Amino acid sequence: MTETMGMIAGVLLLIALLAYTFWPENVFASQREKTRLEYLLERKEQLNENLRDLNFEFKAGKYPEEDFKAQRSQLENETARLMAEIEFLQRA
Repeated sequence: MTETMGMIAGVLLLIALLAYTFWPENVFASQREKTRLEYLLERKEQLNENLRDLNFEFKAGKYPEEDFKAQRSQLENETARLMAEIEFLQRA
């Protein structure tokens, strides 16, 4: 391969890399904005995962019972508030 062919290959690779990086679907600003309901549903899934993890870690002996109860209560209260808002938005 000659030096010129190497330069051409490098420039083509650079152009391809830039096109991939800055293509409109990859740009964060051009992504669709989530609705409040979509955000809340995602947050609900996160809270459910956190509750499952907390229960698992408590059963594995990583949390004292008092800490487990306090953490579980906090997560359950946040989930209840979230569910109330989700129900309100789904009715509207």
